[in-house]
Amino acid sequence: MIVRIIKHETVPGTGSYEVRFADGRRSRYFYFDDLPSRRLRPGQMPREQALDWAKMFARIMRSNIEGWHEPSGSSAR
Repeated sequence: MIVRIIKHETVPGTGSYEVRFADGRRSRYFYFDDLPSRRLRPGQMPREQALDWAKMFARIMRSNIEGWHEPSGSSAR
């Protein structure tokens, strides 16, 4: 299962990290805003924190999905 992290930054200093799944599952976005002149809205965080959260989410989802597809050794006789 391929899980990709894609950075979206149309305006410098603000954007999102998208965690995209190869199997068509709905993407998850982690929004960031590093411009000191603006207040962070709910759901936004500094860039480094957003990247850390995106990486953590991708790792967790990848390990969960891989665990679902592995054959169970206890059912084989």
